[in-house]
Amino acid sequence: MRVITGTARGRVLKTLEGEDVRPTTDRVKEAIFSIIQFELEGRRVLDLFAGSGQLGIEALSRGAAYATFTDMSAESVDIVKKNLISTKLENNAEVIRTEAVTFLKGNRKKYDIVFMDPPYSKGILQNTLPYVVENVNDGGVIVCEHPYGEEMPQTVGNFSIYRDYKYGKIGITVYRISEEDDR
Repeated sequence: MRVITGTARGRVLKTLEGEDVRPTTDRVKEAIFSIIQFELEGRRVLDLFAGSGQLGIEALSRGAAYATFTDMSAESVDIVKKNLISTKLENNAEVIRTEAVTFLKGNRKKYDIVFMDPPYSKGILQNTLPYVVENVNDGGVIVCEHPYGEEMPQTVGNFSIYRDYKYGKIGITVYRISEEDDR
């Protein structure tokens, strides 16, 4: 697993070992960043369920101003910190060990881009999305990675599905503010 482009291009990232670990493939990561490529510069990013932190780190490498990484696992938090140091992006980031909904309920910051890649098929995305929308700036985007075919809500708060993408067995759902609410 590596950083695809930007200031940390080519840097290899550490990841956790084990059967429950499912890093985003380079193909899917490239697709995600093609979708949001013109929305990164100077933005605030939230990488929920960070794992290795690769999505937030890729965003920082491509010009995002700041990233917050959250994960419940102490091992994941440690890996994210090590990856930030090895990519020299640690000054533009904070890493918090916490459960996602707990973080979102207590958070007072707003984000422009939120990455959500939780453990698959446990309903975590669907349960967390209502709290996420309260933490996103108008004009922001929420990017969800999930098994292709998993049912995602059409609307959440004032956000609705903008597009769905399929990459093999992986689905990407992108939420934006509904056009009716954006006027």
